[in-house]
Amino acid sequence: MSAVGWGAIAFWLAAWGANSFLANRYPKAGWVKALVPTLFGITLLVLWQGLVRGLNVSPVILPAPTDIATAIGANIPLLWGDFSQTILKGALAGYLIGCGAAIVVAVLVDRSPFLQRGLLPVGNFVAALPIVGIAPILVMWFGFDWQSKAAVVVVMVFFPVLVNMVAGLAATDALSRDLMATWSASYPQALVKLRLPAALPFLFNGLKIATTLALIGAIVAEFFGSPTRGMGFRISTAVGQLDLPLVWAEITVAALAGSGFYGLIAMIEKAATFWHPSQRGK
Repeated sequence: MSAVGWGAIAFWLAAWGANSFLANRYPKAGWVKALVPTLFGITLLVLWQGLVRGLNVSPVILPAPTDIATAIGANIPLLWGDFSQTILKGALAGYLIGCGAAIVVAVLVDRSPFLQRGLLPVGNFVAALPIVGIAPILVMWFGFDWQSKAAVVVVMVFFPVLVNMVAGLAATDALSRDLMATWSASYPQALVKLRLPAALPFLFNGLKIATTLALIGAIVAEFFGSPTRGMGFRISTAVGQLDLPLVWAEITVAALAGSGFYGLIAMIEKAATFWHPSQRGK
């Protein structure tokens, strides 16, 4: 191994010690909570760069972070077009439709014992279907544009959100339900004032899970048919051309988009469920 590789390992060990010191010395400081993960991420990138350069790893096997950054800088218009096609159209549209439908159906299931016994087992069955099996079918049904990708995302996010929402609506205790009945509250009144607030932590758990499923579904669906743009299409064609830096550039954009999407949902959760015990200590 060259001096670059050993230097990267030395930097990683030093940063590890600094992170451990800061986390133990200032466990509750707000700036430490932001600094430690940032320093850890930089450490991983430096170690990655050093090992790839030090071991002379071929870019076809694993490109260095600098090569990926160069590919991102050289292909910004291309990456933006793929991002718009996959994330802003397919993933976001499917996410909103699937999660919205799941919330409505969850209320119907909570209201109807028949649906609860009949729909949820069918939902578990559909949720277990492999995405590589249903994606080509939906592409044939809805065409090769973003609509078919949105349909795949709807299938992927619908049942996780539905199951969490149904569990949340049933999470109220018997004493609270009896109190609402004593006040002669109708079902809509009990739903708005009791059941929906109690279901919010469960709902946001499902929404956060669905953020990653939406991205996976939209990207995988593009492998089975897509116009000449989109993250899945670009990854597939770039692999065939052995342009691995571009592949990793697409992966980086997808990872950043997924992290940002998850963080946005987490921020909304914190604002909407500030009263919940899980949020009070944060």
